[in-house]
Amino acid sequence: MTDDQDRPAVRVFPPAVPLIVIVLGILLNRLWPIDAGLDVPAPARYWIGGVLVAGAIAALGVWPLVLFRRSGEDPTPWKPTTTMVQHGPYRFTRNPMYLQLLLVCAGFAVMLANVWILLLTPFAAYVLQRYAIRPEEEYLERRFGEDYVAYKRSVRRWI
Repeated sequence: MTDDQDRPAVRVFPPAVPLIVIVLGILLNRLWPIDAGLDVPAPARYWIGGVLVAGAIAALGVWPLVLFRRSGEDPTPWKPTTTMVQHGPYRFTRNPMYLQLLLVCAGFAVMLANVWILLLTPFAAYVLQRYAIRPEEEYLERRFGEDYVAYKRSVRRWI
């Protein structure tokens, strides 16, 4: 493989995707608020959304980072890799860090009672799928061949 091929062709900075969705949702909510019809008091919303965000970051963000570091791999999606991490949350989802980004969107939607963020979250999933996950999976399949194909057959992309 040449140096250009020995890395995924990821075309987005993944953490920017949910950040854009959250900011855009806040802006849209100021222009055209959508009443969800749920009158959940602010303290409860903050707790529920906060637990969702914190849990997602801990279980699907920090844990995979620790696993990558322990295996000697760089967690950034545009760097070459030499090892497939298949334990921890990778036993249940091939993309725990991307799933975490979507759960953070959902958590902020709950905390802010913002339907726009929730409505835009599938768009974030599409952008991550198209411009980060697909190039990563193509790279991993080239890099690891049948081992990665077997992993793909046994573990779902999201959950």
